[in-house]
Amino acid sequence: MKQIILGTAGHIDHGKTSLIKAVTGVNTDRLKEEQERGITIELGFASMDLLGGRHLGIVDVPGHEKFVKNMVAGATGIDMVSMVIAADEGVMPQTREHMEICALLGIQHGLIALTKTDLVDEEWMELVTEDIREFSRGTFLEDCAIVPVSSASGDGIQEFVAALDELSAAVPERSVTNLFRLPVDRVFSMKGFGTVITGSLVSGKINVGDSITIYPSMTTSKVRGIQVHNESVETAGPGMRTAINFQGLEKASVNRGEVISTPGSLKPSYMVDVSLHFLNSNRKPAKNRTKVRFHTGTSEVFGYLVLLDRDELKPGEDIVAQLRLDTPVSLVRDDRFVIRSYSPVRTIGGGKVLNPVPQKHKQFQTDVVEGLKGLIKSEPQEIVSFHVQDAGVAGVTFSDLVIMTNLPEKQLTSITQALSSVREIIQIDKDTRRFVHKIIFDSLQDDTALNLENYHKANPLKAGMSKEELKSKFPVKAADKLFSAVMNQMLKAGKTVQEGEAVRMADHKVSLGIDQADIKKKVLDIYLKAKLQPPYFKEVTRTLEVDPARAKDVLMLLVKEGTMIKAKEDLFFHVEPYEDLRKRLVDFLVANEEITTPQFKEMTGASRKYIIPLLEYFDAKNVTIRVGDSRQLRKG
Repeated sequence: MKQIILGTAGHIDHGKTSLIKAVTGVNTDRLKEEQERGITIELGFASMDLLGGRHLGIVDVPGHEKFVKNMVAGATGIDMVSMVIAADEGVMPQTREHMEICALLGIQHGLIALTKTDLVDEEWMELVTEDIREFSRGTFLEDCAIVPVSSASGDGIQEFVAALDELSAAVPERSVTNLFRLPVDRVFSMKGFGTVITGSLVSGKINVGDSITIYPSMTTSKVRGIQVHNESVETAGPGMRTAINFQGLEKASVNRGEVISTPGSLKPSYMVDVSLHFLNSNRKPAKNRTKVRFHTGTSEVFGYLVLLDRDELKPGEDIVAQLRLDTPVSLVRDDRFVIRSYSPVRTIGGGKVLNPVPQKHKQFQTDVVEGLKGLIKSEPQEIVSFHVQDAGVAGVTFSDLVIMTNLPEKQLTSITQALSSVREIIQIDKDTRRFVHKIIFDSLQDDTALNLENYHKANPLKAGMSKEELKSKFPVKAADKLFSAVMNQMLKAGKTVQEGEAVRMADHKVSLGIDQADIKKKVLDIYLKAKLQPPYFKEVTRTLEVDPARAKDVLMLLVKEGTMIKAKEDLFFHVEPYEDLRKRLVDFLVANEEITTPQFKEMTGASRKYIIPLLEYFDAKNVTIRVGDSRQLRKG
């Protein structure tokens, strides 16, 4: 059965609630105060089956100007509207504001109920009808049916129901999306059930037993029961007025304006990028950072309107802008919103969400403004590419792209695969399906190459830069897996070489300057002459009267080349006397099986401060193995 939600709209006391009661038999004014005062304060709900096999959920909204925020909450998620205008009063201020709100919320289907016809004569009816036609000209209700009714006498009620049936047939099916969302419009406790939440299910499906998260508070729970129009069901889908009760959920932990969705699907954000229409009916322009009331879904939060490409917004203009909010919201691309002035309170504009989780923008950044304008009419593949590039080095996950694009997961998967196949975007994390744009990825490769080249210039005698030091040069927001992906790509492409923990450019070769070559020669001479009793290196630098750091670079190059060996900190040996000693030691052990420290001292002719480091070095290099107080030749 096709599920459709009808919302009422119109001025206070024009007969919205009476009309619903005449059609469904339900008095949607459930509060004692509403019944005593005869006005609707809170949202009311009813339902009915239409002749064409369609089920109609009805949301009755307040008409009083003080409760317009409740009206906006009720208008969220409706498929069509009945604009109610009393024949004895005609078009009134809230009629006009409600019409503007419905248009800003993107409602495209509706009719006009001309109520209280029993209070006027035929001539007056003609005048009012003409006035209504003039009022609706240029709006989504310009060519709609105007149905005269009297809730008191019952005249026209059948014709009104028939008109609803005809109109509902023209309402298209809601777009298919996996993302379950239900904006909360009512929270109450019921004996035997606990906390119950109601709302119009705008997309996706919910089943008994499903785990859910309430955004943006991030409260979690599990669905215990579902009702649709007072009937228990196992599953609810888009377009249904739905009541859900949850396991162990306190009433105080949920508020109107929050959104129920699946865990990990939405993201709270204090900023929203939007396309905004500033109503022509505004008497004066809006300045940058004007304080506003932001209405979306069933929520109302305060915030500031940031104009990105101007300092003043004139009536009738359409722009892209950013809203910075006092309280976070959890939205999806294409969600409709309304903004109202802070004081005095009136509707001033509205539009669509372009990015529900944007970065903070500065004014007059042409690339940002043009990028947001492009989002309004770009193709899905271009939208995905834009968001991946806009995310920079932080990248964007698949789940983020779901809310940034509002695309079905199957279609989004196909797009990301297509973009990945041509390397326009690059997946850097398979677990979270995080992507970065090729432009960002290539830029990081260029920066890495530049960092290495600068390091080689500053340290010509070092084989390369340590991987950890190179990683520290990466942007702070870059993930570890992005660093690994960049390094792997550069190694694979032959741009860099990794030796141990050192990374260098592939064409880097250690080269000595003239003064360094001289240091090299002098160092080798000193150590070769000293044989197995060399001076400590700090003594060598004092003898040569050279900068210790430059001399150490030369020495470490000699160690890397194998010309010198490092026995311990600051103690080095020339490789020739060392190799001669190693050969004599091996020959001795082959012949005698073991050698004691005094025997080794006699073999070297060196003092104890040298023979102990040498013995330990032979152990470390697997030439010997210590057994008690002697050394033996290590097998193998």
